[in-house]
Amino acid sequence: MTIGVTLDVDLLRRYDRPGPRYTSYPTAPQFVPGFDEQALREAATESNGDPIPRPLSLYVHVPFCTSPCFYCACNRVITRDRSRGAAYLAPLHREIDLAASLFDPDREVVQLHFGGGTPNFLSPAQLREVVDTLRRRFHFTNADGLDCSIELDPRALTPSDVAELASMGFNRASMGVQDFDPVVQGAVNRVQSVGETVAIVEACRRHGIGSVNIDLIYGLPHQTPGGFSKTLETVLAMRPDRLAVYGYAHLPKLVKAQTRIDAATLPTHDVKLGLLQLAIETLTAAGYVHIGMDHFALPDDELALAQGQGSLHRNFMGYTTHADSDLIGFGVSAISHIGATYSQNPRDIASWQAAIGEGRLPVFRGMKMSDDDQLRAALIQHLMCQGEVPVSALERRYGIEFRRYFRDALVRLQPLVADGLVQVDPDRIVATSRGRLLLRNIAMCFDAYLDEGVVPAQFSRAI
Repeated sequence: MTIGVTLDVDLLRRYDRPGPRYTSYPTAPQFVPGFDEQALREAATESNGDPIPRPLSLYVHVPFCTSPCFYCACNRVITRDRSRGAAYLAPLHREIDLAASLFDPDREVVQLHFGGGTPNFLSPAQLREVVDTLRRRFHFTNADGLDCSIELDPRALTPSDVAELASMGFNRASMGVQDFDPVVQGAVNRVQSVGETVAIVEACRRHGIGSVNIDLIYGLPHQTPGGFSKTLETVLAMRPDRLAVYGYAHLPKLVKAQTRIDAATLPTHDVKLGLLQLAIETLTAAGYVHIGMDHFALPDDELALAQGQGSLHRNFMGYTTHADSDLIGFGVSAISHIGATYSQNPRDIASWQAAIGEGRLPVFRGMKMSDDDQLRAALIQHLMCQGEVPVSALERRYGIEFRRYFRDALVRLQPLVADGLVQVDPDRIVATSRGRLLLRNIAMCFDAYLDEGVVPAQFSRAI
């Protein structure tokens, strides 16, 4: 089911509070050190024993960037020393070997994603080494069914590099733009021309990378409606298949690089909401479908089609069409989701590399989900992807009486119902067009780990 978006500025202002993005449930702050390598091995063995083993999704984290983007809160290492990328490869190949040995060799890989940092910090030859290692150690599905994506920085890439990536099997690319206004770019230390961005987008299409995503951010320093409108116009001329329009989260106490941003230059809250409204109206008028939260896609894109078919999924890589797969993460800070477990690698390279050097899977924290976790995860997953909670379906699947089991959550939901964000029916709970931008707030009502009225400060604001 696809519902349009109605932007109610007063409601957005009132509900713009910190909260999880729900790329997982439970969220990463709930992971504990007690979940270790042995727990991951047991999870893999259990998943192999399922009557119908799930396919596999692979994620590779490349943490290096040559310069810091001041807004960025990703786990990255700033360096211009290319030898650090080469040094990263040996333990990465070893980790792939260690993890691959846990899974039955006939389990199909249906998705591969390289994220960062800047994956193209590695040369095409180095990226090919990693892809080749993965293909040797795992059973990849046929070319038509494989979703192979990579995050790219157009400033450090040539059209010939794109041709190399396409020859490796990459068929999706995601590029950060954020804003083309030179003043904004200077303030966040990401100077990127329209020309070099267009060149890479065109190279992707020319060499068969059929799906292109572009990231924008609203709420950056010095942004104005006029400037952002020009950025949107420029981006739409490239006609990307997907767009992500993120709200900037200014958390300088948690993100050191953000201390370089002068808070006085940030747009006011009302201007920021106006930028969001401008993005939604512009993209909708250009024919894009609102997928959920801050994601948009063309109507014939696989994300839009999957949402219409009810098969859309959300995980640490964002929205995806691969709903029922086990996720294996490689590299520093990468997260795996195997069966009913989560596990995360160390966030610093030294600890990650040391564990691998000792022949251990580099797990430093994680968790095994309880039955309640799995129920709430299914509920939140469906809400974030389809904009509704399938009450009757959850009752049948988990053998619960929904209104009794979620009595407290339904009480927390009542103010959102009164404000017209949610409609509660006997068989389902639906986010209205006014609530589609506030799915995180709706999901928080069902989050058993959030204390009443208290949300940890590490979460970004909803808008």
